[in-house]
Amino acid sequence: MRRLRPGDDALFHGMLDLFAEVFDDAESYSSARPGQAYRSALLARDDVVMLVALEDQTLAGALVAYKLRKFEQERSEFYIYDLAVAQAWRRRGIATALIDHLKTIAKTNGGWVVYVQADDGDDPAIALYSKLGRRENVLHFDLFLDR
Repeated sequence: MRRLRPGDDALFHGMLDLFAEVFDDAESYSSARPGQAYRSALLARDDVVMLVALEDQTLAGALVAYKLRKFEQERSEFYIYDLAVAQAWRRRGIATALIDHLKTIAKTNGGWVVYVQADDGDDPAIALYSKLGRRENVLHFDLFLDR
């Protein structure tokens, strides 16, 4: 497990390639990649956690999470925004290891919970998250901004 920091440009791009492939979404992950200054600033932030799992120098999995500071108590939540494991590396505990590593980071940074969403019908993700935590049935709404 490795947390990406400024200068990890090749791994950052590898992570985006992995997400594009696993999620079949090249438009989101490849069409307008952030420039050097934006990327470096993002990777330097403590409230953005980007983790990669390397197996034999190969990028096997990746996770991106955000720390959300709460207002009602002095604590934070960590939201897993993206998590993917390359096809060839699945069923080897990599996703669980990425989540466990994030949980360690969250504990040392004021976190009290890590949460994640799964799409209805994504049975492997739902099975993994059900094994690791408690399921809550919620509705998700995207409130798009006029462009």
